[in-house]
Amino acid sequence: MNEIVSDVLIVGAGPAGTAAAIALQNSGRSVTVIDKAAFPRDKCCGDGLTTLALRELETLGLEPERVAGWFDVDAALLRSPSGREVEVPLPDTGLYAAVAPRRSLDDELVQLARRRGAVIHDGHAFSRLDISANDHVTVEVEDLATIRARYVIAADGMWSPVRKAIGANIDGYRGEWHAFRQYVGNVTGPAAHRLIVWFEEDLLPGYAWSFPLPGNRANIGFGVLRDGDRRVRDMAELWRDLLARPHVVEALGPDAELEGRHTAWPIPARIDELSLTSGRVLFVGDAAAATDVMTGEGIGQALLTGRLAAEAIVHGGAMQPDAVRSRYEREVERHLFADHRMSKRLGAVLKHPAGARGAIRIVAGSGEWGRRNFARWMFEDEPRAIVTSPRRWHRRFLARPGAYIDR
Repeated sequence: MNEIVSDVLIVGAGPAGTAAAIALQNSGRSVTVIDKAAFPRDKCCGDGLTTLALRELETLGLEPERVAGWFDVDAALLRSPSGREVEVPLPDTGLYAAVAPRRSLDDELVQLARRRGAVIHDGHAFSRLDISANDHVTVEVEDLATIRARYVIAADGMWSPVRKAIGANIDGYRGEWHAFRQYVGNVTGPAAHRLIVWFEEDLLPGYAWSFPLPGNRANIGFGVLRDGDRRVRDMAELWRDLLARPHVVEALGPDAELEGRHTAWPIPARIDELSLTSGRVLFVGDAAAATDVMTGEGIGQALLTGRLAAEAIVHGGAMQPDAVRSRYEREVERHLFADHRMSKRLGAVLKHPAGARGAIRIVAGSGEWGRRNFARWMFEDEPRAIVTSPRRWHRRFLARPGAYIDR
């Protein structure tokens, strides 16, 4: 088998892997990326982009106009378990939320990484690795070659084959959340142009959503915490029941049509518990369980951890794995741990119907300023985590603009 030599090998070409590849290429490192899927490929996801995700995408140089199906979001409609509805507008100082189909978004990130010079071999799966050498890692790739790299960035999902290969996985782990999604066409109700979140009593602290897409389409689904009682086979029955609820039917319109098949996926959310590094291997995205424990959103966290891993390698140097590991772990903790722990506390409140009803009631009566900043609190990590991370306080923390302000 032929050998490829690269500064860094990235396993997985999703948002975490491509973010790392772009950041490394921008710093002059040679990068090889492998992924078992051939792009473009779909990824089961709600397709929502938070402010964190949008800022990271802008930093990478992604142009929204290149992503088919991109939809800017300027407000969200919330419905409490009691049926109270309130619309919360987002600030007009940049973009704070958007929706983009993962098939289109991930493919554009792959193409962007290639334009920056990364070598991407899609359709080739990770096989095994050898970490016995002091100065490199050797990885065998199915139907391709052996790759020798100074570092490996594992961006290969919740059931990371790389994590399993080095014995750092958790046996039986199936994530904290379970999510269910389907696309809908011919949407004529408010869901055609409004992002909607339904806090259904039987889903708490989870929720159902409808995220708008161009052409009177929507991504609709729900997410629930794994509590040991819900079984995967119960999800389809819950899905049918949810779609028949009057307020959901009204939001979609009487002629809405389900497209294709529904899909389901588990979501990990324990970044403060899993190991982030091992020798010359760094874990990012779902492989690091880097998702929002309250919402299940993970694209922003994937992009961020991918970038942080790349920066750690650039600053640590090829011959200093201890420095690389230390920097990456420290930066992930600084950026994400406070948000993660605050989300856990908020989730404990929202799991009770009274907590969800109370939150919506307070927002409804808070005036325009309160509703607008509650929307920022939903979609942006800093206003939420500021409660538990006072070292991040600054005078204008509620005045920071969104992404793509000059677009």
